[in-house]
Amino acid sequence: MYCSVGQFYIDPYKGVDKAIISHGHGDHARYGSKHYLAHPDTVAIMNVRLGKVNNYQGLEYDEEININGVKISLHPAGHIIGSSQVRLEYQGEVWVFGGDYKTEDDGISQAFVPVPCHTFISECTFGLPIYNWKPQAEIFEDIHNWWLNNQQRGLASVILAYSLGKAQRIIHNLDLNTGPVYTHGSIYQLNKALREVGQNIPELPKVDLSIKNKGLYRNALIIAPPSSAGSPWLKRFSPFSLGVCSGWMALRGSKRRQAADKGFVLSDHADWVGLNSAIAATGCERVIATHGYTQIFAAWLREKGYDAFAQKTLFEDEEQSKEEVLPNVENENGEVN
Repeated sequence: MYCSVGQFYIDPYKGVDKAIISHGHGDHARYGSKHYLAHPDTVAIMNVRLGKVNNYQGLEYDEEININGVKISLHPAGHIIGSSQVRLEYQGEVWVFGGDYKTEDDGISQAFVPVPCHTFISECTFGLPIYNWKPQAEIFEDIHNWWLNNQQRGLASVILAYSLGKAQRIIHNLDLNTGPVYTHGSIYQLNKALREVGQNIPELPKVDLSIKNKGLYRNALIIAPPSSAGSPWLKRFSPFSLGVCSGWMALRGSKRRQAADKGFVLSDHADWVGLNSAIAATGCERVIATHGYTQIFAAWLREKGYDAFAQKTLFEDEEQSKEEVLPNVENENGEVN
């Protein structure tokens, strides 16, 4: 997204002079820009994912700056830690770039706050009525019972969840007294970076496969990124039960395609009700639909009286592997080379 008046981009796909970054996932925070503006928690994430450089500028929520006459402020999006909506105001006209967002308070991300505007740029990753999330308390109870059942069967429990966002959400909401919990190296690094900026994330041990003790991870919960599915790294925990956390688990066949024993419908994006309620709360007149069921969702909004249209973007799929891309190559212990 390019603001021609301000001469800056929001979540640019390639390097630009001035980039405003909504959050730290790899399809939003990318390499090569000369100057980055983001929430301080996202800056901490970019330090890990893009490398420590001196061209990051942190902007707290509700703090306002001016770039070429455009008033800019960031507001909580509820998607992951540090995720932001970007409010732009110029000559009395207010646009809000929602980025990725969810309306349920997950207890660790800064909760979504609707921002009044004339035009709202909304994702619609799950922009169909079939997507309606259960309260997260029910999902985590299901995860907890699955873990206990695996312990009774003498199995390790491996749960696949994105290193950034979902992993921290799981850690925050599970009963960590149920048994030992280990993390993949990529999750361990991000947890460490987020603790350093004040996030309340417990320090959990990193998986260390150099320890030749096959019983070490029995009864444990191991949190790993989706990219580890089917890898030699994963197979070393055998025997184990594999669980996958994703909004796409709501679709029949998704669990089978990922060779999972258990699928948990847990997404860091808004569902159908969340999307509609968020848009209504802004009081906007115009909606630009991006990322997902854009044409269908825009048509629905037009029926509701909005001036709505779809805008195609480079990354159209929710929770895709691009969110897991790290800047360096990791070895089997998740250590950056």
